[in-house]
Amino acid sequence: MNWAALDPGLLGWPFAAGLLVLATHVPLGRRVLARGIIFLDLAIAQIAVLGVIAAHALGWETQGWQTQLAAAAAALAGAAFLARCEERWPEIQEALIGSSFAVAASLAVLLLAGDPQGGEHLNALLAGQILWVGPPQLAQIAAVYALLLGFWRLRGERLGRLGFYLIFALAITASVQLVGVYLVFASLILPALAVRGRPPRAGLVAGWSIGALAYAAGLTASALLDWPAGPAIVIALAALALAGGRLLRLPQRGDSASIPTDSVNRTHIRGSSVFQKRQG
Repeated sequence: MNWAALDPGLLGWPFAAGLLVLATHVPLGRRVLARGIIFLDLAIAQIAVLGVIAAHALGWETQGWQTQLAAAAAALAGAAFLARCEERWPEIQEALIGSSFAVAASLAVLLLAGDPQGGEHLNALLAGQILWVGPPQLAQIAAVYALLLGFWRLRGERLGRLGFYLIFALAITASVQLVGVYLVFASLILPALAVRGRPPRAGLVAGWSIGALAYAAGLTASALLDWPAGPAIVIALAALALAGGRLLRLPQRGDSASIPTDSVNRTHIRGSSVFQKRQG
């Protein structure tokens, strides 16, 4: 183990980036979970990545304003499309979200097919480069998040379906280029799953706490074991969410709501059959 790698100067800014991501992703994740559109963030994140890769294919600077605009435009267009799909075909919304992810990912691979460094560039967008974030990038992301959270709080439920999708798309666009697709999904869904069913305020505090501990643990493991930081943090998020006992919560006695209806029906049918045979 490389104990010298536990340098606050090296890990401090990545940890600050994680806290920034959690500031928006924990409340957004709880809303996504409540709406039952679990994979929306993966689809929007992949569409934003497609925008970044399209800008890269055009020769634009990775951190330039053109690339940021391309990523935001792609994510907003994808969000508007999926919001319209939810309005018209709510019964197949998850299928449409999954299909959008697959199409966007395939287009990204095709755009990078002729690029010698295409695989490396795609890996950076998926796994993230959180160890290399610095104060200027964090300041920009913090400003974007503050505007989005402020607008969300101001409008509340008046945002409507489309408004929520658009705020979600802008937050995801900023996060993907900061921490990568894997961490975006994990930061949204795992804390939200771990604290599901808790009251709003307590759930947010618990979700932020789990997320912050996971980012600290993942960065520490990455430094000590020379692991990629993004995947290490994802594993830490999963482990802490499981440790909270919320993902594997077992049905309690008398909790009929936790027993699937199909299971009850099958048991009833089997019991009736046995009774009829005995009577015969």
